[in-house]
Parts: sequence; C-alpha cells; structure tokens
Amino acid sequence: MGLISIKENLGIPKYRQIVDSIEKAILEGTLKKGDKLPSVNGIRNKFSLSRDTALKAFNELKARGIVQSIAGKGYYIKSENVEISQKVFLLFDELNSFKEDLYNSFLSSLGNDIQVDIYFHHFNFDMFSKLIYDNIGNYNYYVIMPANLKNTDKIIEKLPQESVFILDQTHPELSQYAGIYQNFEKDIKAGLTNCLALLKKYSTLILLFQEEKQPQKMLKGFKEFCKITKFDHEIISSFQNRIPKIREVYLIPDDRNLILILKKIKEEKLKLGSEIGIISYNDTLLKEIVEGGITTISTDFNKMGVRLAQMILNKEPIKIENISTLIVRNSL
Repeated sequence: MGLISIKENLGIPKYRQIVDSIEKAILEGTLKKGDKLPSVNGIRNKFSLSRDTALKAFNELKARGIVQSIAGKGYYIKSENVEISQKVFLLFDELNSFKEDLYNSFLSSLGNDIQVDIYFHHFNFDMFSKLIYDNIGNYNYYVIMPANLKNTDKIIEKLPQESVFILDQTHPELSQYAGIYQNFEKDIKAGLTNCLALLKKYSTLILLFQEEKQPQKMLKGFKEFCKITKFDHEIISSFQNRIPKIREVYLIPDDRNLILILKKIKEEKLKLGSEIGIISYNDTLLKEIVEGGITTISTDFNKMGVRLAQMILNKEPIKIENISTLIVRNSL
C-alpha cells in the first residue's frame, strides 16, 4: 500500500492523488507491466475514502490504457506509457481513401498525448455491438460512425453521453449526442442543382444505390431533385449485366463501382464528358487526375477531422453540419 500516497489539505482531489501516485511508481520503476495494484477496498479502508473515489482513479487509468481490470482478480498495470493523457475509440464503417484523410487530419490535430484506436464494423450490426460492448469503460471518448445501421441507439446508450461523438451520418434517435455530420439529402439536391445546366445534355440520370451501405437521405434527396426538375431517372443496385449508353449520366457513391463503370465506358468506346457523364461522391486526389478529372459532390474530410479533434479537445457538446460542395471536372 506504500505505492499510494494521499495527503489532506493539498488542494488536489484524492482520486487525482491516487492517479499521480501510480504514475509516479511507474516512472520510478516500482510498478511494471503486469504488476497487481492495491485493491479498491484496500485503498478505501487505509485512507478512509469512499469506494467511488478509488474507482474513479482506477477508471481514469483504465480509460487511458494504463490499467486493466481482470474479473475476480483485481487491477493490473497494462501499459507503462503514462504520457498518454486520454484514449479515443474511433469506430468507422469501413476504410477508404477519403476516410483515411479524415483519420489522418483527426490524429494530427489531437496532439501526441492522446491515443486513438481505430475499429471497423463493416456495416454489420453484431460487429458494431460487440466492438462497443467490449470497450465500455476503456476509453475517454467514443467517436462512432453508425452508417445506416438500425437501432444503434440501443447500443450507444450504454456509453456515457458526454463521451460520445457521432460522425458522418446521424439519425433522429441519436439527436442527444454531439457530433459532426453530412446532410446527405440537402447535399445531393444542391450538388445536382448546381450542375443542372451540364446535366441537360444527358437524357437519363442514374443513381447506383446499395441499400446496405448508402445513406437513405441520399436516395431521398436524389428522388426529390428528379421530381422537381422532371429529370428522367433510374435507381440501380449494381452494374451487373448493364451496358452504359449514350446520353446517360451516372451518380456513383463508391469508388469500386466508379472504376467498374469507367471500365465499361471504355469497352463501349463512349466519350466521357460528352456522350456519357459521371458524378462521383467524395473527392480524392485520384479523381482530379483520372480521365481528365471526375466531377464530385464531396464534403471536406480533412476539415471534418480537424473540427472533430477541436470538439474533443475543447469538450464541445455540439452538433455541426460539415458542408458539401460540387467540384465540376471533365467527366460531366
């Protein structure tokens, strides 16, 4: 118990003195990875503290990855890296080039003393649930991309509300949480409206929409645009057995299918930007170059990452809409 030192009238909360004592013991080499810590009840009894005070100290160290709890055995040193002041749980749906931009800008804006662990649920509700349940209490903050999964609120509610930030796509049942999001319905309508003059040389606007991955609000915004402008349109779920034709323009939300349609256009010897058009979602450096440039409707993912980091660092419990813009290039 000599590891822990608590003094009265220091002006430092007692839970913080427990944290400081353990950090000091790690730095001095008294405690090493794998060593067992004094029990919560032992600390409580020795220093006449409440059990909650000792637990608060251990939970902070646990969230920072310094301490781990083993059921029925107690608390142990998990890491000797006391320089990590906070840990962030970052749950993406999947990894792609623009989310990598978001991740890198988020990471670089947080600072070196904050550790970010990234996970992926791949649009699988069971995986989503397991990753969150397995990490309750292990992090200071939880940044969660729910995508279009249903009933995520039932899982997220297990976390402290003030520790949760919703990213990219949000839903009415998650309205109580802070976050930064895209307004897919508004963005797709605005993007298509801004390029309406260019769209008029095409006869049919075709949205590739995969129900399991794409936001429903994107589909809603697309339908509303076509209704208002009376634009002839189609909604398809795949390019299988489809042959692109003259005067069609395709709206492609994902990069894999963008490559597939470009390949089919080449096979049909169609001229991109005049005989057939493409609008892609989410801008990347590659889209500036491929085929003379691909037109995109895109939010600024670097800006999203920077702003998310600021919200965490400043403890801002707010909701922010990340603006999307149309970037016109050769493909339209």
